[in-house]
Amino acid sequence: MSDLDTSRTGSGVVLPASTTAPPPTAELDLSDPSLYLNRELSWLEFNRRVLAQATDSNVPLLERLQFLAIFATNLDEFFMVRVAGLKRQVSAGVTRRTPDGRTPAELLTDIAQRLRPMLQSAQDCLHDQLLPLLARNGVLLRSIHELSDAQRAELDCYFEDEVFPVLTPLAVDPGHPFPYISNLSLSLAVILRDHKSGEGKFARVKVPTGVLSRFAPVSGGGGWIPLEELIEAHLDRLFPGMEIVSAYAFRVTRNADLDLEEEEADDLLMAIEQELRRRRFGAVVRLEVAERMSDRVLGLLQDELQVGDMDSYRIGGLLGLGDLSALAALDIPRLHWKPWSPVPHPRLDSGDEEPVDVFAEIERGDILVHHPYDSFEHTVARFVVAASEDPHVLAIKQTLYRTSGDSPIVHALIKAAERGKQVVALVELKARFDEQANIAWARKLEKAGVHVVYGLVGLKTHSKTSLVVRHEDEGIRRYAHIGTGNYHPKTAALYTDLGLMTCDPEIGADLTDLFNYLTGYARHDPYRALLVAPIALRDRIRRLIQREIELHCPERPGLIRLKLNALLDAQLIADLYRASRAGVRVDIVCRSICALRPGVLGVSDRIRVVSIVGRFLEHSRIMQFGPEEVWIGSGDWMPRNLDRRVEVFTPVRDPALRGELCGILDLHMADNVQGWSLMPDGSWIRRFPADGERPINSQVALMEQARSRTVHRR
Repeated sequence: MSDLDTSRTGSGVVLPASTTAPPPTAELDLSDPSLYLNRELSWLEFNRRVLAQATDSNVPLLERLQFLAIFATNLDEFFMVRVAGLKRQVSAGVTRRTPDGRTPAELLTDIAQRLRPMLQSAQDCLHDQLLPLLARNGVLLRSIHELSDAQRAELDCYFEDEVFPVLTPLAVDPGHPFPYISNLSLSLAVILRDHKSGEGKFARVKVPTGVLSRFAPVSGGGGWIPLEELIEAHLDRLFPGMEIVSAYAFRVTRNADLDLEEEEADDLLMAIEQELRRRRFGAVVRLEVAERMSDRVLGLLQDELQVGDMDSYRIGGLLGLGDLSALAALDIPRLHWKPWSPVPHPRLDSGDEEPVDVFAEIERGDILVHHPYDSFEHTVARFVVAASEDPHVLAIKQTLYRTSGDSPIVHALIKAAERGKQVVALVELKARFDEQANIAWARKLEKAGVHVVYGLVGLKTHSKTSLVVRHEDEGIRRYAHIGTGNYHPKTAALYTDLGLMTCDPEIGADLTDLFNYLTGYARHDPYRALLVAPIALRDRIRRLIQREIELHCPERPGLIRLKLNALLDAQLIADLYRASRAGVRVDIVCRSICALRPGVLGVSDRIRVVSIVGRFLEHSRIMQFGPEEVWIGSGDWMPRNLDRRVEVFTPVRDPALRGELCGILDLHMADNVQGWSLMPDGSWIRRFPADGERPINSQVALMEQARSRTVHRR
């Protein structure tokens, strides 16, 4: 299935070459490893699509630099979590094969082989494309050897005043053991020679990027030089009386995934704090070194850090490309996207009049919000703030998976508790890499009188739900927000997410039961309207797929459309294969990991998979089954979301709102500017407008739609 012809469709998609297809009724082993793509390799292909944005001349220059930084930070997390997990499996002797047929050891080899040319492409992008273009636009990343005497003198002063006082050279000899190298830290390996004895010596100097900028400013608007290069040029100040033979940059990545035995933890908060301290000392899973580093020095580092050749990467350029985000944030408007300001939702925008009564408007009809096109501040945040201020509100119940230091949601919950309302916040302490921030928020909420719950043992609470209980003339009414994204104002401006605001009695009753499940011992199965994982989400999805298979006929063609971040679950993929074989059309918008192979004749030839990678991170999740059933929610089709997380999907019952969601799916499937099509062999092909075809950029189209709603109101 890897042979591809070169014909192009109207959406710029390369079609698979024809092969002999088994008849739909033929027996087919849907567990055959050849029908599945590997999770980790699929993720690497997603990161390749991110890197492609850095090479795209249609993307503003500093945004290209930011995409390169995102590519690098994505890889850091991939090694800290995914590669670390595979290495633990190998150490434990695990040989169980993934659905695509690989053992952990085989997969580690495949990852290294696929990644090395990708890393070279990233360096080529930086040094051959971006840096020359940036220099033409006045953004210069320089070498110290290019500077004038006056500029070097200025940098000498900067080094003496700002850098030298925080440096700590660490000798390595029988009296000084090899130092601990912290995760993601940048260092210099320095080879010295004693002038008196002629003896060779080794030392490590940490580049203090945690307290100083990675890039040192050059005076007179002369740009920046990497901090490690400035330190290397002044090593004689750190080692007086010694000859500096050579110095090489290197960088270490450690296992940073929590290994938490929740069943044994009496106090989850304390257990996670202990694990966070241990994270600093995780095993090394990657060693990056300057390409010119001698084999002898590399061997010394490998021995001390217990890293082999497969986990060592020679980098022909700048190490730690994630630090480029500091330069990418420079305030040069012509090198960035045109600013986008999310617009107030038309249902909640009063213009210059009195503020809209949020609860009265929700009672009038459900409201669908789509960030970052609709303003988070004027919709979701306003909903919670209004609840905290409304004297008729009795209780607020909220899940918090990730949030921020300036979150209006958290401040509103604190104010509500101070006003005597019953406030419950489920703070998920196990939200990876946000654990420390969530611990801080949990303690602040507790001090304000909020009832804080830390989630369920063995499960992450990933659902995005808010419930407001209000006393009205007719009695108690429950208002809800159920979304696809975190209650985080910063990511709401960068991620595409959906939310439903409703006072539907069934949904309100379901959320009441759900919060009782999360905070107490109640169990509710089934729920009235919601799909909740791990209780019933998987089984209900399977039944909905089967329903489309059974209803499929010429008069009512079967249809399944999905928008997900990741599609990995082998059982559900097999169900989609069955649907395709039965004639059901399956369209999938999948941002990152996709283990399904589309376009395999006789298996998945009615399945199309598109990925959108653009200005905003596609994060919303939509499920459509048939022409009239649409859901939005928090979970991807991955085993962890279906079986080990609390996820919530809500039906969208209003026909007009369902039409909006179907329109979003239509746009993404038609995108021929930011869209990529998945091929049967696992490769992704960039989509381009065919001759005479109108370019369709789904994110730009959605911005224009949002803007036009505002103009129309005026």
